[in-house]
Amino acid sequence: MDRRRLITVPASSANLGPGFDAFAVALSLQMELEVVETPGRFNVASELPIPLDRSNLVVQGFERLHPADDFSFTIRSEIPMSGGLGTSAAAFLAGLMAADHLFELDADLLALGAELDGHPDNVAAAINGGFVVTTGGDVTSFAAPDGLEAVLVVPNEAVTTSKARAALPSEVPLADAVFNVAHSALLMLGLAKGDFELISRGLDDRLHQSYRGPLYPRSQSLIAAAHELGALGATLSGAGPTVLVWTTYDTTGGVVEALKDQASDWAEVERVRFESGGADVREL
Repeated sequence: MDRRRLITVPASSANLGPGFDAFAVALSLQMELEVVETPGRFNVASELPIPLDRSNLVVQGFERLHPADDFSFTIRSEIPMSGGLGTSAAAFLAGLMAADHLFELDADLLALGAELDGHPDNVAAAINGGFVVTTGGDVTSFAAPDGLEAVLVVPNEAVTTSKARAALPSEVPLADAVFNVAHSALLMLGLAKGDFELISRGLDDRLHQSYRGPLYPRSQSLIAAAHELGALGATLSGAGPTVLVWTTYDTTGGVVEALKDQASDWAEVERVRFESGGADVREL
């Protein structure tokens, strides 16, 4: 009987304001990959606007561990492709997990995913679920506090990660580095204690968001207006242009309506959960 695996991988949002290249969180949107052993045939199928050959990121992930000959891949995803939600990390990881499980390789998925994607924070969140703090090879993960919720504002126009990365300076003022250290500590303390006021105070950043603002000024304006719209705050999701708006159980509904008023003509507004579960693979 041909072997078959189903892999699910969550979306992720990296940086979380001050935690540039170190903080991330899994979100409740999923990428799903079905891999079937098809001797003598290689095939990729998807309704998504993605390559259907060996340049596909899922296949690249799979072939990092084993040739994809004799396998068929069906890819489905809820994750918007506009940018900033860990789509490439999810795709690489799905392929890696499929090969690792099929051939019982016990591979270092974090290291391999980071090697392929270049973003260990997204990969770590997708593997572990919840919030993560990563130093590259080392990851600490923990669940979101009760009552903390989120809303995504996903612009209709994408900006490439390479362009967003190129907007960053090679050096920053010492005062800005100190500012981010302090606010990273506030954010982590707030998440650990379930203190929404500390979380709100800890979301500010001076290392990357302002430099990327000119690439997507409407996203930047929305981040600046988050408190006025009733949210705890907002952060650029990864390299953007998607915005992660932080809310609480009793404010999310009102914030969603306010965001739709502000952004319905240029973005999609979607309520999501901070996902506690990480990537999963099962035999079919």
